[in-house]
Amino acid sequence: MAHSKQAEKRNRQNAAARERNKASRSAMKTAMKRVLRAKDTESAKAGLSVAMRRVDKAAKTGVIHKNAAARYKSQLSRATSART
Repeated sequence: MAHSKQAEKRNRQNAAARERNKASRSAMKTAMKRVLRAKDTESAKAGLSVAMRRVDKAAKTGVIHKNAAARYKSQLSRATSART
């Protein structure tokens, strides 16, 4: 329980930021799964650019660390190139 008005506001701000971060992380993970679980090469390559954008955006906004973003992008590109 917050004891001051500023603590109440911080709780509201943190809750809103948590929802935004959760949505961003969820969209990123979904895009990554679409690439990794794609049935054919064409759909994997089509989803790769979307997944890369989502990973970059999550790293830029601080949802994930920049090294984690680099690791995810490397994993995605390796998985896509291994299909060909």
